This record gives sequence, C-alpha cells and structure tokens, in this order.
Amino acid sequence: MAEQINLEAAVPADLGGKRFDQIASQVFPDYSRSTLQEWIKSGALTVNGKTKRPKDKLFGGEQLVLNAELEDDGRWEPENIPLDIVYEDDHIIVINKPRDLVVHPAAGNWSGTLLNALLYHCPDIASVPRAGIVHRLDKDTTGLMVVAKTLQAQTDLVEQLQERSVSREYEAVVTGVMSAGGEVNQPIGRHPTNRLKMAVTHGGKPSITHYRVLERYRGHTHIRVQLETGRTHQIRVHMSHLRYPLVGDTLYAGPPRFPRGASPELVEMLKTFDRQALHARQLGLVHPATGDYMEWESELPEDFLTLLDVLEEDTQAAMATEQ
Repeated sequence: MAEQINLEAAVPADLGGKRFDQIASQVFPDYSRSTLQEWIKSGALTVNGKTKRPKDKLFGGEQLVLNAELEDDGRWEPENIPLDIVYEDDHIIVINKPRDLVVHPAAGNWSGTLLNALLYHCPDIASVPRAGIVHRLDKDTTGLMVVAKTLQAQTDLVEQLQERSVSREYEAVVTGVMSAGGEVNQPIGRHPTNRLKMAVTHGGKPSITHYRVLERYRGHTHIRVQLETGRTHQIRVHMSHLRYPLVGDTLYAGPPRFPRGASPELVEMLKTFDRQALHARQLGLVHPATGDYMEWESELPEDFLTLLDVLEEDTQAAMATEQ
C-alpha cells in the first residue's frame, strides 16, 4: 500500500529569494532534493495552491502544501532468503552480508538478491527507493551493511555518506609484504577499455582510502582499511594501484602469486580461495531518528580465518627451517 504524505508549511522569510526546490529541501528535510523536485514537477507540492517549476524563486511567506504518495516499486519480487540481521528497529536494518549475495538486481542477477530478501522481510520497504539500500558491498565481499526502512532514514543516511561521516572499516589480505600503512588519494572512474573494471583515472571521482598493517606474512599482508569515500570497487582498485592486489581478486589481481618455497597447504589455499579477501568489519553512524552514534562489528568469516591460519603456518614453518 502506498504511503500518504500530507504536509503544510510557510516559507520562512530568511529563505526568500531562493529556488523553490532549495527552499523545499530546507522546509521538508526528511525528503531528498531529487524526490522533492519530482513532487514539484508532478504538482504534488504547490505554492499558494499553484504549481511552479523547481527553479522558480520564492519571496518568503508563501504557503507550501505537499500531498504525495510514496509508491511501491513493483519491479522486484519478494523472496524468502535468510538474512543475518545484526540490528533492526523501525528505521534501519544492519545486515551481515554473506559471500555470493548480490545486493541489487541487475543484468545476470534479476533475483536472489539482498533487495529481494529485504522486500520479503520488510514489505513496507517497497515504498523506499532501492528498498532502502544506501551503499553496497560487492557480491563476494562479506560484512556489514546498513539499510534504511523509511524515506526519512534513507535521506539522512545518504547525507551522512555524502558528508563522509559514516565510519566504515574493512579487513583484507593483499599479495605482497607492506612495509607500513598509508593513504591512497587517487580518483576512480570506469576503466578505459574493460567496462567490467574500475581504475585510477585522471577524470575519475575523488577517492580516499586509509590502510594500516595488522600482520605481515612471507608474501602477504593482513590489513585494516578505512574508507573516506565509497566508490565502486574502491579498496580493490586502490590496493591494485599500489601493486598490493587483494588475494582471490581475479578481476584486479590476476593469478595467485606464491612466496618462494610456499607450503603445499598455502599453494592449495591460494589456488582455491575463490573470492576477494575483503570483509566489512566495522560500521558506525548517527542513528537517523534518535541522533545517537551507533557502532557494530562483524567477526571475520570462516574462509578468511582459515586463510590467515594457513599464511601464519607457512610463515612459521619457513622461519623454523631458516634457524
């Protein structure tokens, strides 16, 4: 069922002289500017009972009336797919995403996605654009994601992401031995020749990744990564750019590389580790309704822990041989 919205407000005098859509986003902050622009164009949001264009200037004192419906997005079917829910209330859901789960339907994956699962778990989320999904994890990346259950929560979370105030930390295993942590500040855009890939490109969007070393092995490094921006494949692209690609990342790393004299167990592990070794470990944000800062952490999944164990055993065995 579509949600009905019926609101009225007077334009404050200090906003006089601004565009209609700018004023609307100040007066009705629970809704995104793009949503308000659509309502203005459709006539759902009026000024003194008359329709106006988003770019029209208002003087102050006018009466704004909003009568709109939040329509369900009927393109996608609800599916009973189990979700690992870390936290849920009336406004947000925090999910621990497993590997092999696509977040949003697209070519080749029209069903069986997180979006389909959300529509089944919370039918009312159908009236929120993209079923409340405000950020994504790649299909084979595991870990924490937040989803908005209302349009107001979605608007707030998108603003936090744009303001870079959401805390997102990941753990990864990269090929190569890093000497120290650091920062990558390189723009990311679509790869010039391979449309499946992203790349560090001159005309790309600003992208900042911070990383620090947790553990060094003979030919690999376990790192903690903090995102300042959230570009597609950002960690994978930035680590590959540094020549420390993620273990298992066939798109950006190519075939696995083995340290000299690697144990049979490590060779087998690296050959069969069939996803990028990347886990969204920690998520922190300001709750869109209460204003309280909240934070969650997700334990490393079994395959990631096994990879670390085999790397440690190989390193210890090599050290024992040298002594």
